[in-house]
Amino acid sequence: MLVFRVVSEKREDPIPVIACADGCDEQDKENSVRGFDMDQLRTFVTVADSGSLSAAAPRLFLSQSSVSEQLRKLEERAGTALLIRGRRGVSPTAAGERLLSHARRIVDLDALALRDMRGELLQGELRLAITDYFRPAEIAALLRRLRDRHPGLRLHVTVMKSAAIDAAQAEDAFDIGLTMRVLKAESSPAGGETVRRGGAIPLHREPLLWVAAPDESHLLQRPLPLVLLPDTCSLHQFVIRALKRSRVPYQVSHSASGVAGLQLALAAGLGLSCLNASSIGPGFAALPAAALEKLGLPRLPQVEFLLLPPRRGEPALIGSVREALAEELARENGRRHGRQARH
Repeated sequence: MLVFRVVSEKREDPIPVIACADGCDEQDKENSVRGFDMDQLRTFVTVADSGSLSAAAPRLFLSQSSVSEQLRKLEERAGTALLIRGRRGVSPTAAGERLLSHARRIVDLDALALRDMRGELLQGELRLAITDYFRPAEIAALLRRLRDRHPGLRLHVTVMKSAAIDAAQAEDAFDIGLTMRVLKAESSPAGGETVRRGGAIPLHREPLLWVAAPDESHLLQRPLPLVLLPDTCSLHQFVIRALKRSRVPYQVSHSASGVAGLQLALAAGLGLSCLNASSIGPGFAALPAAALEKLGLPRLPQVEFLLLPPRRGEPALIGSVREALAEELARENGRRHGRQARH
């Protein structure tokens, strides 16, 4: 065994560096140079995001037994358990959480290096218009991950009403639009399947829900107090039509300029509203079935989030970014479903 002395200006005591000489066996040599296996790290990240081995296997194009074997080898290499197995699926241990943070960066860096070598990195500036109903608590983190995958890409993001995004599609107000549409009840299949139509890229579907603060006493008054966005909002218009059809008396008791203001008004108990599931925030919740029946509220359909189709003659960069954004949103959907499966 050899010991090397490293001396710096600020530190004079020797720092021992151990290197293998002829006295080391083959296992010592392997352990001194080999780090984590990329495929095993990629499998670990996918399993953690999916919530179970069975859900991760098709995403990795592997059998469930192959996924299990890769995780076994990774845990052996790490020297500790990384996942807790249970009837509801898997969740990371404390050590697994630490490795997961490293693994995400390593896997992303590996993909970034490959795209760089192939000349596939996206570079340039684009304007992105996003409906304010789209996952208000998550959009910033999602855009950061897209930036990490494409460091040369700069996105100028504007939050707008869905109706305004749809109306401005034919104009030059933005390059890519992410909007929300209320689906008809018959077009809301179980499971939220989405199909591309007319060049638009559907991202996911989620239910609309009647929501209010936990104390429902203020909802017993008539007319029913509503908390909505302005009447230019497509969801505002949908709610009014639905209540009129059901002959439920109402009045707009509070009008908010955006979803954040709407959430604050709901948490303060100012009334009832209709929101997509991912827009439900602290201080208010979906009304239980008994309350819906008591108030005579109609059943609600799903909404679909989608990226608007390309304009004629748009630059190739915009199309590439639209596809990259769709891929990142699909990954986030996988993570979200994994978290829901664990709980």
